[in-house]
Amino acid sequence: MIERARIARDSRLDSLSLGDHHATPIPYFQGVPMLARLSAEWDTTRPTGCLFLMPLWNPVLVAEQIGVLAAMCEGTFVVQTGIGSGDQQFRAMGADISRRGKDLDESIRVVKTLLDGEAATSERFGVIDAIVNPRPTGPVEWWIGAGSPAPLRRAAREGDAWYGGPNLTPAEAGRALETYREACIDVGRIPRPIVRKDVIVLRDADRARRLGDQLIASGYRGMPQAAVAYGGVEDVVEQLAPFRELGFTDVIVRCMTIDQGDALETLELCGEVRELLA
Repeated sequence: MIERARIARDSRLDSLSLGDHHATPIPYFQGVPMLARLSAEWDTTRPTGCLFLMPLWNPVLVAEQIGVLAAMCEGTFVVQTGIGSGDQQFRAMGADISRRGKDLDESIRVVKTLLDGEAATSERFGVIDAIVNPRPTGPVEWWIGAGSPAPLRRAAREGDAWYGGPNLTPAEAGRALETYREACIDVGRIPRPIVRKDVIVLRDADRARRLGDQLIASGYRGMPQAAVAYGGVEDVVEQLAPFRELGFTDVIVRCMTIDQGDALETLELCGEVRELLA
């Protein structure tokens, strides 16, 4: 992860962020401590972010973690969030998956209140007159994950961006984007759609295509081929271009399941993809 952060920095990629998952049977480096370590490698004048699946967290703790992480950054700190999934993950964290939508709404309210420097109370979470310090002194953005109409309206209402999932094909993204844009009009917000994509980009484009085809054939994350991007630089530009044409402002990339050497080359070449898309 440290090597990948360095390559992303040197390749002039725009932002660095880490995900959020809990109670995994395989190694998963938790986002808060890992992002703190990676901030030593990253150019923190560029956006830095962390995903918090809010229904799994105490909102006061989230606000405290954001305050500390943002203190390490000179640029924008990005809070990514969503309702989360997985019965096992929710049970392990003592959370109720059936409450996750309302828990997310209340968590966002509490965390925003705390980061604004005000005391927060929440009957839902048993929080009474909480305050946090340090608080971010620089800009904070909220990217809210959504796929169906109600969450898309939440993203329009509460977020600075809609954070589209990596499973979206261009056709699915276009339909969801219509709903999101309509919701932004309703609440008087300017839409900013962002999408995550799993990628492989190699100088040997044929090899990249073979690796990608093998992963898709084996059921990679349950995604269709149209939802991922792999091949050479020109191939990946062509596969991501429809999202640009739809109006997405950013593509957040994650390497598909490949070895470290290929992952480092992928991140390096994503710098070239970025320039061509721009």
